[in-house]
Amino acid sequence: MEAKNVTESEFNRFGLIAAILTIVGCMGGFAVGLGAIESTIALIIIVIPTMLTLSLLLAVAPMKWIFNAAGACLAIDAMFIVYYLLN
Repeated sequence: MEAKNVTESEFNRFGLIAAILTIVGCMGGFAVGLGAIESTIALIIIVIPTMLTLSLLLAVAPMKWIFNAAGACLAIDAMFIVYYLLN
């Protein structure tokens, strides 16, 4: 039995995909622009989860997978953004 939020997210898939695509893409680009472009390791750590999330969106994966990937991606991006702003 699925939770009500998961069922509603499947119903609202196309609106959520647009929002997730915008947020993940902008946060990843912002993290790279702040300084990750100069470090190959940081660039790899940011790009892999971002591309995984975007690939799941394109593959029409279950929304639960997309939410998990997007959450991990945004957490990684936020850590790098804070690191580069404080550095």
